[in-house]
Amino acid sequence: MNYKTIDDIDVTNKRVFLRADFNVPLTKEAPYTITDDTRIRAAAPTIRALLKRGARLIVASHLGRPKGKFEEKYSLKPIFQHLKEKMTTPIFFTKDCIGPEVEAQVSALKSGETLLLENLRFHPEEEKNDPAFAQALAKLADVYVDDAFGAAHRAHASIEGITHFVSVKAAGYLMDKELKYLGGVLTNPAHPFIAIIGGAKISGKIDVIQNLLQKADKVLVGGGMTYTFLKAQGKEIGKSLVEDDKVELAKSLLNNPPRLSKAGDGGVVGSSGRYDGSERI
Repeated sequence: MNYKTIDDIDVTNKRVFLRADFNVPLTKEAPYTITDDTRIRAAAPTIRALLKRGARLIVASHLGRPKGKFEEKYSLKPIFQHLKEKMTTPIFFTKDCIGPEVEAQVSALKSGETLLLENLRFHPEEEKNDPAFAQALAKLADVYVDDAFGAAHRAHASIEGITHFVSVKAAGYLMDKELKYLGGVLTNPAHPFIAIIGGAKISGKIDVIQNLLQKADKVLVGGGMTYTFLKAQGKEIGKSLVEDDKVELAKSLLNNPPRLSKAGDGGVVGSSGRYDGSERI
């Protein structure tokens, strides 16, 4: 796969639009605070490198599923406060992600400063990959950098659409690392090869699951999508999250032996992502 990384481009005094994945878990009650900052820390090396090289950095992300309208619980304000505590360079926050006011704030940015945009998904056009919305985002940028690996499979305006309107594009360090790792694993995997995939919905990951079934010895499914598979097996799931329109699809995947397995409660255990708070960006 041929692509440029941030090491291959000049960002000095350029408006760099960084698509990050700050879709982090927050407390359920206000005031909303971050309970796991793993995804923010994963983006830190890219942010540090761009700022060190003199970028005028615009950071964009989604958070949750606000369904195209403002909801306080999905605001990126807690992410801004967290970044402000961790960053050693100036960072600012804007209450929208497009429009004249945002453009003015971007124009005022100096080399080595950061502007965090408000939740992209407060605009329904983001998930619809609306060209006009993508162009409005691109208006903020001289350079586009994608480091949102967790959202890279989605054809959204800030991920796919914007690339048609910005000529200079590159991958961040996280994206580069994941692409290199996955390229090796999926091209010539060592066996036994067990893949673990999680998430709320099958629909957003069906292509990935089907591809893995052709390569992996087992695919362990975790997260909310597990209940769709359990229902497909005829098990009771109560009021748990389920995609009723994907139950038949889940059945067909389960009937593709011998590779698809499910991870029940406690079946997949990951890192807590906690740290002592000493890392600086």
